[in-house]
Amino acid sequence: MLGSTYGTFTTDPRRARVVACGEAPAPSVHGRAATADDLDVSGRPLHADVPDLDRFFRPESVAVIGASDAEGRPNTGITRQLIDWAERGGARLHPVHPTRQSVFGIRCFPSVADLPEQVDLAVLLVSDPLPVIEELAESKVKFAVAFASGFAETGEEGAAAQARLAAAVERSGLRLLGPNTNLNAFERFRDDLDGPAIALITQSGHQGRPVFTLQEIGIRLSHWAPTGNEADLETADFISYFAEQPEVGAIACYVEGLKDGRSFLLAADRAARHGVPVVAVKVGRTETGAKMAASHTGKLTGADAVVDAAMRQYGVIRVDGLDELQDTSALLARARAPRADGVVVYSISGGTGAHFSDLATEAGLRLPTLSGAKQTELHQWIPDYLNVANPVDNGGHPVGDWRGRKIIDAILDDPEVGVLICPITGPFPPMSDKLAQDLVDAAEQTDKLVCVVWGSPVGTEEAYRTTLLGSSRVATFRTFANCITAVRAYLDHHRFTAGYRSPFAEAPRTASPSFRKAQALMRPGKQLSEHAAKQLLRAYGIRVPREQLVTSAAAAVRAAGLVGYPVVMKASGARLAHKSELGLVKVGLTSASQVRDAYRELTDIARYEGIALDGVLVCQMVERGVEMVVGVTQDELFGPTVTVGLGGVLVEVLRDVAVRVPPFGEAQASAMLSELRGRALLDGVRGAPPADIDALVEVVLRVQRMALELGDGIAELDINPLMVLPRGQGAVALDALAVCR
Repeated sequence: MLGSTYGTFTTDPRRARVVACGEAPAPSVHGRAATADDLDVSGRPLHADVPDLDRFFRPESVAVIGASDAEGRPNTGITRQLIDWAERGGARLHPVHPTRQSVFGIRCFPSVADLPEQVDLAVLLVSDPLPVIEELAESKVKFAVAFASGFAETGEEGAAAQARLAAAVERSGLRLLGPNTNLNAFERFRDDLDGPAIALITQSGHQGRPVFTLQEIGIRLSHWAPTGNEADLETADFISYFAEQPEVGAIACYVEGLKDGRSFLLAADRAARHGVPVVAVKVGRTETGAKMAASHTGKLTGADAVVDAAMRQYGVIRVDGLDELQDTSALLARARAPRADGVVVYSISGGTGAHFSDLATEAGLRLPTLSGAKQTELHQWIPDYLNVANPVDNGGHPVGDWRGRKIIDAILDDPEVGVLICPITGPFPPMSDKLAQDLVDAAEQTDKLVCVVWGSPVGTEEAYRTTLLGSSRVATFRTFANCITAVRAYLDHHRFTAGYRSPFAEAPRTASPSFRKAQALMRPGKQLSEHAAKQLLRAYGIRVPREQLVTSAAAAVRAAGLVGYPVVMKASGARLAHKSELGLVKVGLTSASQVRDAYRELTDIARYEGIALDGVLVCQMVERGVEMVVGVTQDELFGPTVTVGLGGVLVEVLRDVAVRVPPFGEAQASAMLSELRGRALLDGVRGAPPADIDALVEVVLRVQRMALELGDGIAELDINPLMVLPRGQGAVALDALAVCR
């Protein structure tokens, strides 16, 4: 018997029983054992394991564990809502409670084992779901929802309870939503709306309300997944599932923390391959936000720069506010693919058009100048003294008669125009009413995107409430900023997916010959000396200067002769990271006497500082080029990440870097360089020759291969500076630091 666990919710995690965890299961894909083709070189999956959630969202039979009809009990209202939801969906609902004969007139069963049929979904209105999971497993229930709180969101003790719950779920074979979730999945969705829908995923139910209420202005929603603490089913599972649903036009997410970075990227990759946009608010940009997110859902938030880069890498559109989440998701769900990327701003006020155009151009939208022929055509209906080059200013009066529609059609007929935006800063009947209707009518006749910004703070005007919101073809916004954000996301998404190729398709499955050489150089738990770190780079085909490691002044002089003057001399030791600050680097040595003196000075400083050396490096001096940094770090969520940026002292001063999560190809490596504020240095400034960008990209890709093959065996790699020589001359790693795990 389940006894008192069928009572009211509790937030006390101490009630959870200890369940011994078994060994971690072998990797699997779609319910079968993984093969070499399913895993990359480091043993990580290359495909999203998409759960079949049809019976979760549309069950044929539902059990409510802990059902109640007693007035004043929390479970009573929930039970009533579930009964209504099941009736709307045509599902059979079975209340379960050990002491009740019926609930709301429906026969009640004492336990899961007594149910008259195998149920698709069990809703757990119990304080401790752990004992129930085992019973559900015996009855072969497919899905369960746990509302109870008091788990990872409460701290270490709650996290331990959640780990026991997750282990029990994994053994059971069922899939669990929650714990610490809510009733959002069982909301009443409007079924009278047409067109592509938004599927919603939230880790905080209240934060999804603004998107859910889009239905009130005619925008369809199909699903809502409130993932809670994600002990089992997570955001990535729902992204993967929603990406394959034909009715879903966009996926909107409110994410507080990612359960697993790799799973999220695989899900985003699946959505990108299906052309389904994913729009996300991800909290945790600041230290305060990260702490609040952890306290709410108990998950890692990850280094925000890495999260941001990973989302961008896989086409996830990150927005800041819930209003942006609404507007961007709505536009992406319903708009057809663009025919062109040119944007025209059309208004009844020159000031409005100029203001909007400034903001749009600054945001990166392309506002092409309309051709002379097109401007001549527009001047048939617009006075000659008004600007129609883009933005198009009609002066106001033409929108009040037959000329208004002619102007709109002429703009939309331009092959360079993919988007027409009309900011209406305030209602000005009857002109604004006629303008709104003309825009709606034109939108019905074109396959191009028509956007309207209705700037009135009232929002009750007929032109807005009925004409604009009544159209499924016009995208209507209330602010300039949200319109620009959504249009930019729309164009970026289609540009991204048009040429998208999954990085996982090209990820290495087997180790390269370099891997064996690198393995022999690794020292677990140790930092490598510069000399050893450069040997690691050589193993992966990354060029380093001519150099020799010496242990005497005489050997240093011989080495300088072989390397060729001028030379650089550096102390080399396993625990030596910042040599310059300690005076352990000597540059531009041109004679044997200078080399002898430098050797003695370097070794004297090391002795004085108590630094153990494995020798002194005598290196070729490489002077002409752009100093860059390329490195590898380990992220808690995503594993190894690759960084490139301006090097030398600039890396610490400017922090101008770009990040990617392996695997990625040449296009992404090149895109990293485009993100740098100092990108112009690589193109050559003030008479400097252009740098060998191809060689830099090749180094980034080789470092990525190293990161993939060595996995978590390498805690940190820092090539700084990587001297990128003039075009055609390559790139040379002048210094390197490597830390092994």
